[in-house]
Amino acid sequence: MPAKAPSTHVLMSNELVLYQRERSSIWQCRFKVDGVWQRATTKERNLAKAKVQAKELMLEAEIRKRSNLPFITRKFRHVAKLAIERMRQDKAAGRSKVSFVDYERVINDYLIPFFGNYNITNIDFPALEQFSVWREKRMKRPPTQSTLMTQNAALNRVFDEAIARSFMSEVNRPKPTAKGKASERRPAFDVQEVRALRANFDEWIERGRNEQTKELRALLRDYVDVLLDTGARPGDELLNLQWQQVRFAMKPIVTKTGQLDEEGEPIELADLNRSCYMTVSGKTGEREIAGMQMTVKALERIIKRNYGGKKKVTNPFQGVAIPGNADYVFRTKDKGKPTSFQKMFEGYLEEHNLLIDPATKRKRVFYSLRHTYATLALINDVVPLSTLTVQMGTSVGMIEKHYSHVDVRRAIEQLRRHETARLLESGAVIDEVYKAKTTAIRAESLSKPTQPRRWRALRSTGDQSSCDDQEAAVDHQ
Repeated sequence: MPAKAPSTHVLMSNELVLYQRERSSIWQCRFKVDGVWQRATTKERNLAKAKVQAKELMLEAEIRKRSNLPFITRKFRHVAKLAIERMRQDKAAGRSKVSFVDYERVINDYLIPFFGNYNITNIDFPALEQFSVWREKRMKRPPTQSTLMTQNAALNRVFDEAIARSFMSEVNRPKPTAKGKASERRPAFDVQEVRALRANFDEWIERGRNEQTKELRALLRDYVDVLLDTGARPGDELLNLQWQQVRFAMKPIVTKTGQLDEEGEPIELADLNRSCYMTVSGKTGEREIAGMQMTVKALERIIKRNYGGKKKVTNPFQGVAIPGNADYVFRTKDKGKPTSFQKMFEGYLEEHNLLIDPATKRKRVFYSLRHTYATLALINDVVPLSTLTVQMGTSVGMIEKHYSHVDVRRAIEQLRRHETARLLESGAVIDEVYKAKTTAIRAESLSKPTQPRRWRALRSTGDQSSCDDQEAAVDHQ
């Protein structure tokens, strides 16, 4: 049997032990409550006083157990770190939620800085009220309700950890509230604006200063089309999409002409409706989304630019070859990931008088395309809410909440399928107000020599747009 260390004293065999940590003169104690070892500090350097304090701690813990109270408590910061560690373990085991990233950020940026030195059992309603005042000063604005819901979810993860480890009891658990600033209607595009948005791309791409700029602008056009056609979340959902996660499909569409042939049979016109399915991963996990003609055409343009005549997997559409590998879809020919899309998109919108949404007076961003998709689907197409929520990776409640300006149920009952596609592809003349404001100046600049340094600066600036924490509530903000 190994010799007992001189810094360890067994006060009660297999029940209560007194010991000192390395490089510390303060006595710690370890005792059993309900068959589980608990640890606590006596805060004493004198051995005799430490023995008395250890017995009192053990007795107090036993009394608290019998009263259905936590045996021993911990500082909030210690429990918070345990909660973060558990989320990381869940991620390693494949049980992760995308929202864990947001929770860890909230814990480190808000909860530990304020509650860090609180005992976990001392956090009560007044403490939560003080935290609300402190948080608003730190954020320099009133938080939205979705931000509060995300932060409350992170706080509850810490409380869950405390309860699981008997540092807190359920009856003493505080109940955070989420009475934040009401979320505002999000900026979107109407049908006429979407037409202008898409129609001006070709001319804008050709005005690119050099071939690299033109390539990046063409990729931006493809990215915008897919966002408009699928309602995907901008950012990782599409930028991390690989070709092996894309499947193409064709389905005949039969149109009745209302006319009869020589034998008296009705004349019908058949066309192939091209579509595709893409497996994307977002903050709600992995899901499959459908892309229609607009998406298929965008993907074909990328294939032609990036792969040319390379034959990998035969595409049934117009003999184009598509790669069936782990290459990322939204990349340049040299497989470069776009880093300046948001700044480039904002410049394009401003140049064509599309940057500010007249309805909200707010600046449009990539997420405006997702909101446009939802709004037009609700107004113009027969899309059941259940189908729309699966496609967009959100909930019925979120759609009804953020599109309250659309009479959701009436629109779905009364309006027709494919109407949005017909309107957007109608080829109407684009209003002069959306023409480029600087066409003459741009045309003059085409005669000037290219400047590679400007290209490098363009690629190194800006960042991919991210959604506020609204859908994160989870979420990203």
